[in-house]
Amino acid sequence: MKICIATYQSVNLLKGGPRTQILQTKRGLEDLGAKVSLFDSWKDFRPGEADIIHIFGSNIGTYHLAREIQKISIPMVVTPIWYSMHSSLFIKAAAAFDMAARKVVRGFWTDYGMLAEICGWARAVLPNTKSEAALLERGLGIKGEKIFVIPNGVEERFYNGDPALFVNRYGIRDFILNVGHIGPGRKNVLRLISALEKVNTPAVIIGRIEDNAYGRACLAAAKKRSNIFVLDAIPNESPLLASAYAACDVFALPSLFETPGVAALEAALAGAKIVITKNGGTEEYFGATAEYVDPTSTELIRHGIITALNKEKTSALRDHVKEEFLWEKVAAKTMEVYGKVLA
Repeated sequence: MKICIATYQSVNLLKGGPRTQILQTKRGLEDLGAKVSLFDSWKDFRPGEADIIHIFGSNIGTYHLAREIQKISIPMVVTPIWYSMHSSLFIKAAAAFDMAARKVVRGFWTDYGMLAEICGWARAVLPNTKSEAALLERGLGIKGEKIFVIPNGVEERFYNGDPALFVNRYGIRDFILNVGHIGPGRKNVLRLISALEKVNTPAVIIGRIEDNAYGRACLAAAKKRSNIFVLDAIPNESPLLASAYAACDVFALPSLFETPGVAALEAALAGAKIVITKNGGTEEYFGATAEYVDPTSTELIRHGIITALNKEKTSALRDHVKEEFLWEKVAAKTMEVYGKVLA
């Protein structure tokens, strides 16, 4: 089977979960015998080069590519990497407004309209959670029979992370850890920093620092607190990142929503206790073993972190993640969908 994977052009600049998801899916598919290529917009593309084109991301960054792909005779599969805090009724109304407005105003675009079209063109839509699937079906009218929930995954190497590497370099262990981006409002880092103000345990925030107003506010707030250390992004493939997960006590990801956050899966596999947003289908991954918080409340984020700090570490979550969410299993489920599409 020949698979071509495509996504938005900035994926390698932004790093983060989608890049990891794409590269690990590619590796897993190749281990199963598939021939996988990454779409190159500067090379001629011939239909015979792929049996399926799999697009990751349903947004303005992939819209025009998806529109052209659906015109040729290659089946298209889409992993939307999408979630919304709006209700399905709101989403349905917004998408309907988009379609109506386009008939009247040339060049009118909305995120919901582009998402609906991309998913509509696809032969199969692969959300990461049941919550995302429900919004796609009820809000955007995507047919349920072509929706297949494929979870995010994690590399098994995080199970064997050595805490000594991070501890020896930075002289800190059993800390609160956050890994992600410092700058996007959705990641909610500023509120996390505020929540940590009255927590005596040291905290480490690792992430690509964006030069915008929110990112600068996060750095300024962190500098005022002696217990918070900010480190620039550590490459996902670096042993130092796996070591940080293994060295921490609690991993906190109180984003506005996550589906479910690749970093949280990596930390869980490394043995960390998890504090995470309640939004985005996170409970589908972490079950009763995590502390779920309302990301709009500094007090509730703080309460969740303190509750986790006071709990003993167990192997329950770690074993669950290893059993259910390794990339090898994710790739196998993805291959099953490809088979159904080609059949």
